[in-house]
Amino acid sequence: MSDGAATQPLRARDLGLIFNGLTGAVNGITDVPGVTVGMTTVVSGDSVRTGVTAVLPLGAERVGVAVAAGLHSQNGNGELTGAHWINESGSLNTPLLLTNTHAVGTVHRAVIDWVARHHGGAAAQWLLPVVAETWDGYLNDINGDHVHGTHVWSALDAASVDGVVEGSAGGGTGMNCYGFKGGNGTSSRRVAFAGSEYHVGVFLQTNFGDRAELSYRGLPIGRMMATPCPIETDDWFARDRHFAGAGSCIGVVATDAPLLPDQLRALARRVTNGLARTGTSGSHFSGDIFIAFSTANAGALDSTFPNGSEGLHVLQFVPWGCIDPFFEAVVDATEEAVWNSLVVNETMDGRADHRSYALDRDALRKMIETRVVKE
Repeated sequence: MSDGAATQPLRARDLGLIFNGLTGAVNGITDVPGVTVGMTTVVSGDSVRTGVTAVLPLGAERVGVAVAAGLHSQNGNGELTGAHWINESGSLNTPLLLTNTHAVGTVHRAVIDWVARHHGGAAAQWLLPVVAETWDGYLNDINGDHVHGTHVWSALDAASVDGVVEGSAGGGTGMNCYGFKGGNGTSSRRVAFAGSEYHVGVFLQTNFGDRAELSYRGLPIGRMMATPCPIETDDWFARDRHFAGAGSCIGVVATDAPLLPDQLRALARRVTNGLARTGTSGSHFSGDIFIAFSTANAGALDSTFPNGSEGLHVLQFVPWGCIDPFFEAVVDATEEAVWNSLVVNETMDGRADHRSYALDRDALRKMIETRVVKE
């Protein structure tokens, strides 16, 4: 993970937090071979704090090739376009885009334009772009026309294995999590099966939870922190009719393990468990929607028009009875990704003089060190 700085930012493990499982080389979603990520951050003046994140399951060159996919909605107060077709076909053949709630339409149109320009054959049949959102209206002028097609195209064009920026970048720019500055977080795990090693990567756009819920292995971090929490304590949300814990979380799970669509739906469901480890109960006002895909068996679930030369397609897959380690990997990586989204962040000012304070890394480190000494 790099933001272009000379040194890597501190992540959750650097503060002494301990997580289960073995990570991949960069401990992020791009540990899954083939997956690329691009981001465009849109910050302007005092009121624009937003952006776009693009996740390409097979990279830019193979857009239009279907991969197996599955969805889970923990709480449906949100949007992920293209969901009906993913549920129907068990497949995904477009990039995944993440942005703010009121920019979904713009991003959806821009994806079609980009695919038509770069992959005309795929666009000639039909496109059902997958665009997901979380609400950044505390810091961002969400009703303004600030996300444009050019931002989407830039994120797609920039997608690479080094494209993940954690914290406040891309679609996560204006997000808040547990009353702290939230945004992007990622993590990965390695899973051994049948003589091969596979990767499970998780990317989150975090914008959920209220301060009192945040916990680490039973330690009530949120209640122990003295950091101001104006998003929950100021009277702005009485005026704007916004409530603590509202906002949403989008989770993207990627793996190179060969899995069936139903198995990927099961992986997507496990994101809920990982979020719960950090304390959230899942607010009615939070749209928490998760998608999982496998880069294995690429093309086997294509739904192109027949031309008379078709034959049988074959899928390899991990037996259901051997899938638990992959569930564990999702849960562990999700938990760590949440913490990375909080730790790799800075305080941000936005619209109407609103301020979202970053989690106090020094205070968190001391809390963890004190607990370790006591134990």
